Amino acid sequence: MITYLLRTNLDIEDKKPQNSLRLRSAASTIKLLSKKNNKLVILSHFGRPVGNDPDFSLKRFKKSLEGKIKKRIVFIPGHNFSNIKRIILKAPLGTLFLLENLRFLKGETKNDYKLSKSLADLGNRYVNDDFATSHRSNASNVGITKFLPSVPGPTIKNEIRNLKQILENPRKPLVLILGGIKMADKIGVIDNLLSKTDYVLLGGGSANTVLKARGVNVGKSAFDAKVVKSIGRLCKNKKIITPIDFKKSGGKILDMGHKTLAGYTAIIKSARTVIWGGPLGQFENREFSSGSYGVARAIAKSRAFSIVGGGETVEIITHLGLEKKISFLSTGGGAMLDYLAGLKLPALVALKLQRK
Repeated sequence: MITYLLRTNLDIEDKKPQNSLRLRSAASTIKLLSKKNNKLVILSHFGRPVGNDPDFSLKRFKKSLEGKIKKRIVFIPGHNFSNIKRIILKAPLGTLFLLENLRFLKGETKNDYKLSKSLADLGNRYVNDDFATSHRSNASNVGITKFLPSVPGPTIKNEIRNLKQILENPRKPLVLILGGIKMADKIGVIDNLLSKTDYVLLGGGSANTVLKARGVNVGKSAFDAKVVKSIGRLCKNKKIITPIDFKKSGGKILDMGHKTLAGYTAIIKSARTVIWGGPLGQFENREFSSGSYGVARAIAKSRAFSIVGGGETVEIITHLGLEKKISFLSTGGGAMLDYLAGLKLPALVALKLQRK
C-alpha cells in the first residue's frame, strides 16, 4: 500500500480560493495521485503565522479542495505526529488527509531534522509539487527527502520545462518586465538574462529605484534604498527602460503615464518572448491600475511566448480574464526570479533537478 506525502502550496489569498492558480494546481495533482486508491497526505503552509494561530489554519481550504477534486478530505488538526500516524494507518484505502499549517511548527522554516523525520514517518513516498517555495530550505521540501523516495510533481516539472526555454533558447526579441518594490530581488535576473534580453521594462518601486539611482527626484515614492548605490552599472545600460511620465498622488509616483504605456505596448508587440514579474504600480487602486492592466492586455494580444509569475501579477491576469491568453502562468514569484537568475534552489537540488 502506498501512502503519498504531497507538498503542495495553499498559500493563497482566500477571498476566492477556488479561483486561485495554486489551488487549481494542487487539486490537479491530488486527483492524479489519488486515482489508484492510494492514501494521500497533503502538506502545505499558509501565510507567516507566529505560533499556532487559528487565523492561519489550513482548514479554510478544505471545502474548496473538495469542490475541485469531488472527494472528501479528512482535516487533521494539531501536530501530534503519533496521533496523526495512527489516524492515517486506521483509515481505509483511498483516504485523503490535509494536515495543519506546517508553519505553526518552528522547525519547518529551519529545516529541522526531527520534524523532517516525523513528517517522513507518515508515508512511504514523497512528491514535492510546490515550486513556489523551492528557493527555501524547509523541513517539508528539503529535509524530508533524506528519508523517503522523492520525486517532483507535475507542477514543478511544468515550471522547469517552461522556465528552461528562457535560459536555454529564448525566441527573440526577448522582453523582461519587472515591477514591485524589491529591486534587490530583480538584480540577479537582470544580470543573468541581460545578454539575451533586448529590453528590460521597469515599473513600480523597481523603476523608482533605478530612477533614483539615475539622479531623478522621485519625491516620497517607494523605492529600494538598499540597492540605490550599488546599481550604477545597470542604470547605464541602454536596454533598461524606465517610465518617462507618471501618475502621482501626494508626492508619490503610483503608476506610469500614458506615454510610457504606449511605448511599453509597442515594445511588447514586437516581442517573441515576454517575461513579467511584479506589479507596475498601485494596481489595487483603480486610478493607478492602467499601467499594470495595460501591460497585461498588451502581453495577451502579442504573438510572444509569455510567462507571468508572482501572486499579485498573476492576480492581475486572472482579474482581467486573460489566463488563456498567457502561454504559462508560474505559481512562483521569488522562486521564478531565482531560477531565472541562475541560482540553485534548495528544493530542486534535493530532488536532484539541479546540481549542488
